[in-house]
Amino acid sequence: MFTQTDYSGSSIEQYTMLSKQLDALLEGESNSIANLSNASALLNQFLERINWVGFYLMEDGELVLGPFQGLPACVRIPVGKGVCGTAVADKKTMLVEDVQAFPGHIACDAASRSEIVIPLMKEDQVIGVLDIDSPELSRFTEDDQKGLELFVEVLAKHL
Repeated sequence: MFTQTDYSGSSIEQYTMLSKQLDALLEGESNSIANLSNASALLNQFLERINWVGFYLMEDGELVLGPFQGLPACVRIPVGKGVCGTAVADKKTMLVEDVQAFPGHIACDAASRSEIVIPLMKEDQVIGVLDIDSPELSRFTEDDQKGLELFVEVLAKHL
């Protein structure tokens, strides 16, 4: 059973606790849609000042919308397009302080101003991305990047 946690300590300590909580929450469940749904809900509860958090999954060579929290979103994103597609093409985290300055940004929600996208990797292959948007410029920090990369690493074990 899930119990909400009061996160304390440094940003990295909070993300470490969040990742341990995710690991315990997903333990024993093999359904990836259920696990991605719980992961997006957990992040939505943990993160402040965001307006969208969720997953896009690789299917037939493109990203397709998966479980998320927030307003309705773009359904399909080609690899190499927008922040999500670039993260897949480059196999690396994209931390964008101002999405309007990102060439080819795909605006699913006009309120979004900054974004972080972390590739979900399985056996050196990108199987999807974690995408988080904020209505604030420069919302995400290097600590957020490190913490969210840890979160995604834990999540990948359950997919």
